[in-house]
Amino acid sequence: MNTIAKSEKSDIALIAERITNAVMEHRLPPGVKLAEERLAEAFKVSRTKVRHALTVLAKEGLVTLYPNRGAFVASPSVQDARELFATRRLLEPEVVRKVIDRAGKAELRRLRAHIAKEAEARLANDRRAVIKLSGEFHMLLAKLSGNPYISKLMDELCPLTCLIIALYDSPQTPACPEDEHIRIVEAIELKDEATAVSLMLHHLQHVENELKLSVDEKVDIDWEKMFA
Repeated sequence: MNTIAKSEKSDIALIAERITNAVMEHRLPPGVKLAEERLAEAFKVSRTKVRHALTVLAKEGLVTLYPNRGAFVASPSVQDARELFATRRLLEPEVVRKVIDRAGKAELRRLRAHIAKEAEARLANDRRAVIKLSGEFHMLLAKLSGNPYISKLMDELCPLTCLIIALYDSPQTPACPEDEHIRIVEAIELKDEATAVSLMLHHLQHVENELKLSVDEKVDIDWEKMFA
């Protein structure tokens, strides 16, 4: 019984993770309906597991559940966007300070390796990968801060940020300006707290300033191809 329960829990977590990744990569647009039956077919699992995964994502704010209508990818408002960035401006300076306090050679290598992945994605003009890696950079910093509560918050805030970018950003605008992450890492390596914090705040404000009050047209989703 315990083995089955653990297996089901693992399946639910995997479904939630893959839907989150699809949101972060802008493959699932805000407001699109997440039909349990079609997701179950795409993932080749029961509708019950899909329902549990959608409930997990609803608790994290990535999915909205409507009685008698079903589940939809959340569609944050302009006010939601402003409040999210205000929250991140409170959290991420502390993240930077903690990383400077804790980061050794191994942690700095992880940051540099991630920056290299971002550079490769930009060189390949892979916008989806750039968007996902940009969010993961901030999540990695939070993990390296050593504060599990902040890390958990950032794991929830970054996918929501990607949703907001999908809603309000120009498709031609990168999720994060290409030199800003590396400059933050360089300041961390130098243990220059004031500069690192200043760069992070500037970076977040820069991303927020790119937001536009426009919504992309709805697109048809090939569920089986997306999650094949």
